[in-house]
Amino acid sequence: MLVMIYSIVFSPDKDDYPVTCIHEKLTGEPCVSCGLSHSFSLILRGRFDEAYQWNVYGMRVFLFFALQLIMRIAFSLFYVKFTGTRKQLIIMDIIGSILLFLLAFRQFFSYLIHYS
Repeated sequence: MLVMIYSIVFSPDKDDYPVTCIHEKLTGEPCVSCGLSHSFSLILRGRFDEAYQWNVYGMRVFLFFALQLIMRIAFSLFYVKFTGTRKQLIIMDIIGSILLFLLAFRQFFSYLIHYS
């Protein structure tokens, strides 16, 4: 939820993001996550082509956070309603979250491996 709020509050047009890329500041080169804040803000404003230009992985990572928000709400409701299946719900939640995370961030892992 905080990622969504951050992306709504700070404007890609004003470029007023408080968080900057430390890697870019130190090396002068952009990293794989550069432009994600701009990309997220543009996605929430419906400007998908511009979002892609800021970061090609922005939509994938944004969808991860959006799906996690939906999953948190859904699993919380199921957890409260179906008390007999809580253990299975937790296992499904963990497995689903790990798979989504790996899919959304696989390029970031490749980047880390390549530059380490």
